[in-house]
Amino acid sequence: MTDILEVEDLHTSFSTLSKKVAAVRGVSFDLKQGETLGIVGESGCGKSVMARSITRLLPAISSKIDKGRILYRGEDLILKSERELRKIRGKEIGMIFQDPMTSLNPTMRIGDQIIEGYGLHYPKVTKKERKGHALDLLKRVGVSEAGSRLKQYPHELSGGMRQRVMIAIAIISSPSILIADEPTTALDVTIQAQILELIKEIQEKDGMSIMLITHDLSIVSGFCDRVVVMYAGQIVESASVEKLFSAPKHPYTHQLLSSIPRLDLPSKRKLHSIHGSPPDLSMKIKGCAFAKRCPHAMNVCYDRKPQNYRVADNHHAACWLFDPRMEKQEQTR
Repeated sequence: MTDILEVEDLHTSFSTLSKKVAAVRGVSFDLKQGETLGIVGESGCGKSVMARSITRLLPAISSKIDKGRILYRGEDLILKSERELRKIRGKEIGMIFQDPMTSLNPTMRIGDQIIEGYGLHYPKVTKKERKGHALDLLKRVGVSEAGSRLKQYPHELSGGMRQRVMIAIAIISSPSILIADEPTTALDVTIQAQILELIKEIQEKDGMSIMLITHDLSIVSGFCDRVVVMYAGQIVESASVEKLFSAPKHPYTHQLLSSIPRLDLPSKRKLHSIHGSPPDLSMKIKGCAFAKRCPHAMNVCYDRKPQNYRVADNHHAACWLFDPRMEKQEQTR
C-alpha cells in the first residue's frame, strides 16, 4: 500500500503570557491508502493536538507548528495558505470531532450544517441536489426519519444521532482521509458499536484511510490495522495491532494493556494503575519522558532521550532497553 499521508518530525506548541507548552514533540508516522491507523495514549498526551495540526485547525493566536512536515499526497500542508487549505479540509480530509454537541452549530438546522461544506466544495451543485444528497447520506448513516431530521436543531437529537450527523458532515464530500477524534466518547456501548461498524462500512465502500484517535485500546484491537502509542507528545511505540497486543515492547504500552479489564482473568483481579503523572510539557524534559513512572528505568533514561529502535519487522519502540549496547551487556553477564 502507498502512503497517502506522511508526518515528519512534527512539533506543535501553545504560548501563554507566562510559558510555552510543547504539546507535540517530534512526531513522525505515515498513513497508507485504505488503512485504519489507531492513535492511542492517556488524556493530554497530544493526540488531538497532533490531529488538528494536520488540518491546521488550531487557534493561530495561541498555537504554532514550530517544525516538521505534513505531506498529503506529497504536498506539504504546512506550506499551504489558508485559502488552499479550505479546498482540502472536508473535501480531501474529513474530521469527526470529539463532542458533537459543541462541534455542531446550535443555531443552524441539521440539513444546513450538512450541506454547508459540500456547497463550498461543489458550488455548481443546485440546492435541491445538495438537500437530496444530505437526505441520502443521513439514511446511509442510519438516522431514522431522515427527512424530518434535516429540519431539526442539534439539541433535538440524542447523542448517538448527533454523532451520526457529525459523520455525515465529515464524509459528505467523500474525503480520502477521515480523522475520527474520539468518535464514541460519552456514548453507551451499544451505540458505540453501531458507530464504529458504520465507519467501517463507509471505509470499505469508499476506500478511505482512517485515523482513529482514542484512549480505549479495546476499540483499537477490533477496528485498526496498525497502532501508534503516544506519551507526553511523542510516539513511544508503533506496530501492527496483532504485534502490539501479543508482544508489546515499551514499558508504557505494557502498563496501558495491564490496565484493561480482561474476561480471561479472574474477576477479583485488581486493575493495574500507572503510578505518577505525565510530565509538565511546559518544562524541558531531559531523557525519556516516561522514566519517572517506569519500573525499568536506568540512569541513562534520565539523562538522554532514546532513539526509536526497530524491535521487529514494522515494530518500533523508543526505549533504551532495545539499544544494541544493552543487549551486548546482557550477553556478557
